[in-house]
Amino acid sequence: MVTRFRHSLVLTYALPAEKLERLIPAGLTLDTYGDVGFVAIAVVQTEHLRPVGAPAWIGQNYFLSGYRVFARHRDPTGRQRRGLYILRSDSNRRSMVWGGNALTHYNYRLAQVAFTERPDRLHVEIRTPGAEADLQVVADLSSIPADLPSGSPFARPTDARRFAGPLPWTFDHERQTDSIVMIHARRSRWRPHPVAVEVKTCTFLERPPFAGVDSRLAHAFHVADVDYRWERGVRVAISEPREPNRAVAP
Repeated sequence: MVTRFRHSLVLTYALPAEKLERLIPAGLTLDTYGDVGFVAIAVVQTEHLRPVGAPAWIGQNYFLSGYRVFARHRDPTGRQRRGLYILRSDSNRRSMVWGGNALTHYNYRLAQVAFTERPDRLHVEIRTPGAEADLQVVADLSSIPADLPSGSPFARPTDARRFAGPLPWTFDHERQTDSIVMIHARRSRWRPHPVAVEVKTCTFLERPPFAGVDSRLAHAFHVADVDYRWERGVRVAISEPREPNRAVAP
């Protein structure tokens, strides 16, 4: 599948590593910075989403949001890949929910989305059934490049850049085959700009399994007008038990 990201805004939250490790299936290890792991919340406005080779006019425009955990995968040859493990995805259109869930394990759900774009800011409001993943955020595009959020665990902006997803790989656990499914993405002109954001609502991190867990906004960035392509997924059988977590030193 190919598309163009008209806008992509990503919020990266730091949570205690021991809390996130419980969410990672065998075959993956948590990607950490010191004693914390990360949940990325991406909100994306896509244009002309379509199968590879199809003309742009046949594509559809969708709004997508996704919740992912930064993780690592080591294949039988010893090659290690950094990527994102899927927790939840939302879209503003039923066709994306039906089609996305038929072709992927992205766990799409239908949401109501209000998206306001101005030259100096973006305002996104997402409402979900039962307020499972309601989100309201305002990004100040005039602040680019912004400082790290107050309380961020990162020592330097260059450290934060390593966790400025989406990473090239997305991971999911396929229970039927007890395999890790890896999807590789290719993108053009990926130059994330740190931005200041005001997060007014984020219910996903207020509900189990995150309720009561210390979560801190570690980083926020924005990119625009990026060509994006998802390759066919690759299935890798889980042949070994979970490896001990390898921390990434600050």
